[in-house]
Amino acid sequence: MSTTLCLDFGNTRLKWAFFSQGQIQATGVLPEQGVEDLQKCLDTYKPENSILSSVINHPGEMEQLLVKQTRFHKLNHHSRLPITTPVGKPETIGADRLALVVAAAHYFPEHNNLVIGLGSAITYNYINKYHQFVGGSISPGMEMRFRSLEAFTAKLPLVKPHWNFPLLGYDTKTNIQSGVLFGMAKEIDGVIEAYQERYDNLHVLMTGGDAHYFMPFLKKKITEDPYLIFKGLYQIAQYNLSI
Repeated sequence: MSTTLCLDFGNTRLKWAFFSQGQIQATGVLPEQGVEDLQKCLDTYKPENSILSSVINHPGEMEQLLVKQTRFHKLNHHSRLPITTPVGKPETIGADRLALVVAAAHYFPEHNNLVIGLGSAITYNYINKYHQFVGGSISPGMEMRFRSLEAFTAKLPLVKPHWNFPLLGYDTKTNIQSGVLFGMAKEIDGVIEAYQERYDNLHVLMTGGDAHYFMPFLKKKITEDPYLIFKGLYQIAQYNLSI
C-alpha cells in the first residue's frame, strides 16, 4: 500500500499527516512560509503520493515541491469524489469541507451525517445517507468571536479561552469567556437539535483544534475525531491517484 502525505492549509495553521498502510503515522504543523520545512518533511517520510486541501494563498513553491517529488493532487471541485455535491455552485465549496464529508461518508456510510468543523469558522456540513453533500452553514469561530469583542468595542480586552470557564462570569475576563464559549456550546447543541428534528438516523461528528473546549458542555452525543479531515483527504487521494 502506498504512502501518502495529506496537507490541510487552513486560515490558522498549515497541518500535515503522513499515512502508511492506511493509518496515520505522524502529524505536524508547517510555518506560514514553510517551503524548507515541507522539504524536510518530504525528505524524512518520502511519501509516494500527496494531496493538498488549501483555503489560503499559500506559496506556489510548496506545490512545485509536491509535484516534483510525489504523485500530487490538489483538492478542488474538479476532483473525483466518492460522494456527490448537488448544490448550485459546487466550485464555491471549501476543499476542507469536502474532505470532512468524504470522511464521514466513508466511516459512517449508512447514516445521515452532520460534521461540525471548529476552526477559524464553525462549519456545519450535512451529508445524507445517499452520500450527497447538500450543504450546511458557517458561523464565526472561537478566536474570531474573542477578537471581535476587542476590535469593535472601546474597552473590552482580548481574552484567551480556558476549558474551565464559568457559566456565571465574575469579572470582565470570565464574562467574555462565558459569553463566547458557553454561547458557542449552546449554538452547537441548538444546530444539532434542529438537524435531529428534520433528519432521522443522524450521526454527529466534531473535529478541529477547538473541539476540546466544548465537548464537556454539549448535551448531544458527538463523535470527536481531531484527524477527520486527514482521513477524508486520504480517501480522496486513493480515489484520484489510483493507490
